[in-house]
Amino acid sequence: MVLCLLCAAVVIILLIAKIYTLKKSAREISEQFADRLKNDTNNPVYVTSSDKDIKHLADSINTQLSILRKEQLSYINGNNELKNSITNISHDLRTPLTTIRGYLDIAKKTDDTQKLHRYMDIISERTEAMQKLTEELFCYSMIVSKDEAPELEDVYINQLLAESISSFYPVLTQNSITPSIDITDEKIIRRVNKESMSRVFSNILNNAVKYSKGDLDIRLDDAGVITFSNTADEITAVQAEQLFDRFYTVETARGSTGLGLHIARYLLSEMGGSITALYENGKLTFTITI
Repeated sequence: MVLCLLCAAVVIILLIAKIYTLKKSAREISEQFADRLKNDTNNPVYVTSSDKDIKHLADSINTQLSILRKEQLSYINGNNELKNSITNISHDLRTPLTTIRGYLDIAKKTDDTQKLHRYMDIISERTEAMQKLTEELFCYSMIVSKDEAPELEDVYINQLLAESISSFYPVLTQNSITPSIDITDEKIIRRVNKESMSRVFSNILNNAVKYSKGDLDIRLDDAGVITFSNTADEITAVQAEQLFDRFYTVETARGSTGLGLHIARYLLSEMGGSITALYENGKLTFTITI
């Protein structure tokens, strides 16, 4: 009887010790969790207990804290990027508007036909720049706000690329750019969204207008890899990769919104493709795989 009572007493003491240890661990986790949420720190939650379940709980909390920190950092970066983007867009809209208003005021005060024509040309040019910007912004908002995946179909890439180049040819020649074109005779069929693919080609060709020094090499090889290459001695290798960032523009770009290449990468990613940029020996090369 005494032995049973002694065993029961030992069990009770052990249980009390276990409960105390668990409560201590719970307080440690609670205090540290509150501290990690309050302060910007990467320190994990730790426990002095050797209990396997308590350690597992601490590990689970640390995993969730790590995810939370990444999401918080992404939100902060996105918020800062949005602020910078709004500033840039506001500047891009205000500058041509100020110019247009200024020249309209000047035009009202002159009867010189020659001067009026010159003022109207400037106003027309600034209006076109604003139209480009607003169209790109509208296009971007429509693309990223879509919930459904793009409808895919089998597309004859050779023909689509040729049609895109043909439709863009007047713009290229107007900017003194003579493209060198090499499209394989091998029939390249890819399952893509035709409209999205056409916009990708258009955005890259438009980029050539901004940076090219008069040359543009366009290639579609037997494997279906597409490259656009042109001389661009006013950018750097670092800037080449940044060209895909939202609203990023190189100072020397003519009439750039900073959205064209970002949209191109976004659309290709939706279709399971990719685009990369390489700047080497004064040449800027975009490579598309689909």
